[in-house]
Amino acid sequence: MAFVLAYAMLFIDPPLAALLAWLVSMTSRQAGHFFFEPLGYDEVNQATQEFKEEIKVGYNLRRKVVLLSVWAVLPLGIFMNPGLFDLLPTHEDFYGFLRAVGYAWLYLGAGALLFRTFHLFILQDVQTGLVWMTKILTDPFHDIYLYHKAPLQLLRGQRFAQQDAHQVSR
Repeated sequence: MAFVLAYAMLFIDPPLAALLAWLVSMTSRQAGHFFFEPLGYDEVNQATQEFKEEIKVGYNLRRKVVLLSVWAVLPLGIFMNPGLFDLLPTHEDFYGFLRAVGYAWLYLGAGALLFRTFHLFILQDVQTGLVWMTKILTDPFHDIYLYHKAPLQLLRGQRFAQQDAHQVSR
């Protein structure tokens, strides 16, 4: 839900939208993969790392580690070098620092999206790149559709949907 709010905030306050998207949405989404995907899912579905990278255009654990590493290091670079070589607004206080980080993360997200889209244009074709970009931009809305019942299920003590638990136990 925070991603949808972040999309709306892009038109009102872009750096705040980026902070919300990266700090709340991205971290909770990645934590969801880490904590809530059933153990044994890959084995049951015979999904090797190589297979997942082949069928999921753009899925690559190495790329994700690089992107999240740059994301994590950017605030340190901005703190040590206010304005980051005149690419960002300089900051005088903590609020200004947060806004500079927000801008940096906004540029990082847009740059990563465009870089990978054009990369796919070259590796595969224009349609594949555009489809991948559309998928990435619409993922938050798809996640709401898929997971809107999850918080209530967690409160009831149900960690997995019934069908998922059944599939994994087979």
